[in-house]
Amino acid sequence: MSNLRIGNGFDVHPFAKGRDLILGGEKIDSPLGLLGHSDADVLIHAIIDSLCGACGFMDIGSLFPDSNEKYRDVESIILLERIYEMINSRRIRIVNIDSVIICNEPKISTYSLRMKKNISKSIGNLELDRIGIKGKTTEGLGFTGRGEGIAVYSVSLIEMPL
Repeated sequence: MSNLRIGNGFDVHPFAKGRDLILGGEKIDSPLGLLGHSDADVLIHAIIDSLCGACGFMDIGSLFPDSNEKYRDVESIILLERIYEMINSRRIRIVNIDSVIICNEPKISTYSLRMKKNISKSIGNLELDRIGIKGKTTEGLGFTGRGEGIAVYSVSLIEMPL
């Protein structure tokens, strides 16, 4: 008998000039970055929240508040590593992670394998076929369709120890 749990995560950041675009720990070739207290890696933020939800932890904003200056400009992939340390210390097993990045640009398929490798390395070398990253557009609708920012939905499945 297994003890499976699922968690959902969502995040959104607006585009901003003068910042690097970081998605999945990967620097993306783009004239605009995302605005945020950290590096604004919207994909990693959504993944963290989905893992935290599945494990019963507090959300990313509670664990790494933007009111704390030590998290200013921090690489979000480092925060994911900290979440994995919490998960691993409780003998929780990550079964899989699936994420949808909603934006018109950049084309996610160009970068998805490198993102998956970065994420895998940060969470105990989870097999790449257990990490899904897909890019979707909204056919010009909403803030992502107008090119104002990026949104990400993420789902994680974990197995709690018996």
